Amino acid sequence: MSINQPLENLADMAVFARVAESASFSEAARQLGLTPSAVSRQVARLEGLLRVRLLERTTRKLRLTEAGLAALPRCQALVVAVREVMALSDTQSATPSGLVRISMPKAFGRQVIHPLMPTFLARYPEVDVQLIVTDRTVDVFEEAIDLAIRITNAPPPGLAGRPLMPIRHLVCASPAYLAAHGTPLHPRELVQHSCLYLGEDERDRHWRFQKDGDMATVRVSGRYVVNHSEMRLDGASSHLGMASLPEFTAAAALASGQLVCVLPDWAHLTDYAGTAWLLYPPNRYLPAKLRVWIDFVVAGLAQ
Repeated sequence: MSINQPLENLADMAVFARVAESASFSEAARQLGLTPSAVSRQVARLEGLLRVRLLERTTRKLRLTEAGLAALPRCQALVVAVREVMALSDTQSATPSGLVRISMPKAFGRQVIHPLMPTFLARYPEVDVQLIVTDRTVDVFEEAIDLAIRITNAPPPGLAGRPLMPIRHLVCASPAYLAAHGTPLHPRELVQHSCLYLGEDERDRHWRFQKDGDMATVRVSGRYVVNHSEMRLDGASSHLGMASLPEFTAAAALASGQLVCVLPDWAHLTDYAGTAWLLYPPNRYLPAKLRVWIDFVVAGLAQ
């Protein structure tokens, strides 16, 4: 084998990694902008070079062979290394520039990140920002996303993470509602109240609480159910009942006295609580446009 032969097959290795990750020649071809036949030829060429079969092909699915399982992490590492090399020029650039694409949950994006963006765009006129606000989990490797914000207790394996802020959920009501209906002193008393909850899943009606090791779960009900935190905030401010809200949504209303935190000694446990993590591929070299965005957001949230 020529000493230059592996270098000539770097593209084939990257294609093989994409096929293995997507478990489909056609899906890998779609992501790479190639035809399925071209992708198949590149994988076959790599197998011919190595003289081993990397994939078992059936009519229904692909399966990695033992050699394929050994080759995949090494090919993935090559792809990461190439990305790091390509990012070097941007890393050393004195002026950050280019597009930054970030996915994040809807409420967090609207209420926490979006207010910071006008100042960021004014400070960095050559950096463009695209926010992808969605509550589904976005794959930063497959969907051309530079950064992702997720609310979780720990960053998933395979991604570098930076904690941004804790995310608590609170039960809030207006002083007028509490004056008319009373203030609950224990979570079980919530069954006597009209509650505003998410409503996307039956579990959203089961509010969970914890205090000093004690756990309590209450199945709530109410006349107004809405899967938008700002609308639940408006509903609670209009005296419609007790609302489950992220703390960042309720903060201004609590500070002004428009709303009151109910059961403040109890931690309100939800699937949407934890820590907001800023996640990105574990590249050693981050482009300047990403570094300035990350630093700006971290500093903005710290204030």
